[in-house]
Amino acid sequence: MAISKTKPARGKILVSVPFLNDHFFGRSVVLLTEYNDEGTVGLILNKPLETKINEAISDFPEFNATLYLGGPVDNQSLFYLHTMGELIPESVEIMDGLYWGGNFEAIRLLIENKQIEPKDIKFFVGYSGWEEKQLDRELSEKSWVVQKSSIKNIMLDQLEDYWKYFIKKADRKFSVWADFPVNPSLN
Repeated sequence: MAISKTKPARGKILVSVPFLNDHFFGRSVVLLTEYNDEGTVGLILNKPLETKINEAISDFPEFNATLYLGGPVDNQSLFYLHTMGELIPESVEIMDGLYWGGNFEAIRLLIENKQIEPKDIKFFVGYSGWEEKQLDRELSEKSWVVQKSSIKNIMLDQLEDYWKYFIKKADRKFSVWADFPVNPSLN
């Protein structure tokens, strides 16, 4: 049985339990961008990299936006979430007002014309992926808590206690997990 009553779906958040000992997913908050019978795709929201987007891509306009590690899959590719809707053609709406992907040249042009700000878009290297039924197995193993979120919380720039905020928000009975040490043997 899963530890959350909320079911996974596009636009929902996965919050790892503190016992998930994984380089990529330990203390992670993942936004699901796809969830269907064929598998699941998501982006880790709280793993910022030290590189800014304009440092990672040559000839990219000056833009002071954090680049995040989206996950271990396809880490040579760039992915993005934004609130620009139809201004970025080919975007996919994953929840009301929040979009995934779209035409990259349109993004570049919006940035050059100063029509988009860092608060409007988040960039990710790689993504998180689960094969058919894999996420369902991990949920039954109690590795994740599924919950709803808001665009405001999703688009926040990395907060130090982002994971703690979401684990506390999940359910009062999980709030004790927020202070669980990363490495209990060092306690």
